[in-house]
Amino acid sequence: MTEKKKELIRSLKFVLFSISAGLIQISSFALLEEVLHLTHWLSYLISLVLSVLWNFTLNRKFTFYSANNIPVAMVKVALFYVVFTPLSTWWTAVLTGQSVGWNEYLVLGMTMLVNFVTEYLYDRFIVFGKSIDTAKK
Repeated sequence: MTEKKKELIRSLKFVLFSISAGLIQISSFALLEEVLHLTHWLSYLISLVLSVLWNFTLNRKFTFYSANNIPVAMVKVALFYVVFTPLSTWWTAVLTGQSVGWNEYLVLGMTMLVNFVTEYLYDRFIVFGKSIDTAKK
């Protein structure tokens, strides 16, 4: 299989797994926000963590076929979220606050799109870059 075709398939898998992670994030966010009435930032944070764990697990095994050290890979992903989470929590608070007043779900969707693009690039080139296709299929 050509490298171009492998990358296309890898990208499609990442999209599909990200959609499933997005469904987990949206459903857990809605449960925490609408049913449990947690504050918006806490609902967002918990749903983000659940989504990240799901996405990491599936993409490591089925998208990037990585046999790298799982704790090291998780630390790299955690470093991404050390930057992304405070920034996204901040812009979520600003955009959904009284001064701007955007809908929580609109902001969540936009944030998830930013997360999708940046995380793919980060995972592809930093987290799994040198260990892609090293695991047995």
